Amino acid sequence: MSQTAAGQDGGASQRALTTTCCIAGGGPAGMMLGLLLARAGIDVTVLEKHRDFLRDFRGDTIHPSTLGIMDELGLLDELLKLPHNEVSKLSVMVGSTPINFADFTFLPKRHAFIALMPQWDFLDFLAAEARRYPNFRLIMQAKVVDLLEKEGRRVVGVRAQTPEGPLDVHANLTVGCDGRHSTVREKAGLVVEDIGAPIDVFWMRLSRRPDDPTTSGRLNAGSFFALLDRGDYYQIACVIPKGKSESIRAQGLPAFRSFIAEGLPLLADRVDELRSWDDVKLLSVSIDRLRTWYRPGLLCIGDAAHAMSPVGGVGINLAIQDAVAAANILWKPLSKGTLTTFDLAKVQHRRTLPTRVTQRLQVLAQNRIIKPVLRSTRPLRPPRFMRLIDRMPLLQRIPARIVGVGVRPEHVQSPQIAARTAPEGPSA
Repeated sequence: MSQTAAGQDGGASQRALTTTCCIAGGGPAGMMLGLLLARAGIDVTVLEKHRDFLRDFRGDTIHPSTLGIMDELGLLDELLKLPHNEVSKLSVMVGSTPINFADFTFLPKRHAFIALMPQWDFLDFLAAEARRYPNFRLIMQAKVVDLLEKEGRRVVGVRAQTPEGPLDVHANLTVGCDGRHSTVREKAGLVVEDIGAPIDVFWMRLSRRPDDPTTSGRLNAGSFFALLDRGDYYQIACVIPKGKSESIRAQGLPAFRSFIAEGLPLLADRVDELRSWDDVKLLSVSIDRLRTWYRPGLLCIGDAAHAMSPVGGVGINLAIQDAVAAANILWKPLSKGTLTTFDLAKVQHRRTLPTRVTQRLQVLAQNRIIKPVLRSTRPLRPPRFMRLIDRMPLLQRIPARIVGVGVRPEHVQSPQIAARTAPEGPSA
């Protein structure tokens, strides 16, 4: 990597650096791709627009497929030393009936669970490991605002805004990992196909007590809640019809507290912990995908290529699978300086099937289960297929594999070529 300063606008300093691969976005896809390419000896620069990874109500589930990737990298034991909870089975209350619907215990023992871990801890872990390679650079508070292009529409890097001023990053490959509202894909003019989502989600937290029963959610007439056990509190998703957030807020916080108490009787005595609407965060749900994920010199992966619904909590894991596939395919042409647009097309070709199948299953779940539940005015009873899954434990492996492993799971094939330094010490 190299860094220079050049005169601009009458002598003002314009910072610039050169790298082999510039990754826009330090989320799960960006950090995993940065780590994999760095260990393969590629010069990598990751730009993250925030000053840290500390943002609440992100996807905090690390599924068996991701645990497997960490195991292949030799990092699983260290990762699991971080505070987390492990869920080996998923259950849900339908009306007043408990239903067991997913059992991960048939998977390889080291990956036979979902790890519930704050995403900022996971990202800090990946960043610390990536920094052990001297050819890796992570720049925080660097917001990508535009692409750098040559004639022929080839992307040759990005322009970012930093606290020190503009920064141009020149790169052989630019990878957009900047999420569902991707600046990279917008500036690249890539066409987005909107598949549609009839729901939005309110995220919040309420305290959890040691004697609380284990459940992953509750479905009842007019309400759909998912619960993540975070030890001393629940992270709760309250699913609402698309576009109804403002009308719900207009009814007032006391009415919303009453709605939660009715839908989640277990937590009825804790709803006053929601002291203002600031304690309730809105996720505007979308399901979309790019028609083409790439241009010469540019590739999008993760949510920048395909925004996922929170149904199943699989978005982070699909993004990481994209990163592994991209590293497997691209490390060699990047190292040899022979990268072509055909190489980028290979990544999309590899990941199109799992993306389409996963989004199709999410749409089915939204249309066949969630929408009818939200519209219902009568007490719910479990449908026949859920009762069948509950009574036949072997059938619980099917949803467990879909949620936990997914379609066409990836395995690390990129090598470790670069030498690592000693582990980072404790953060200041």
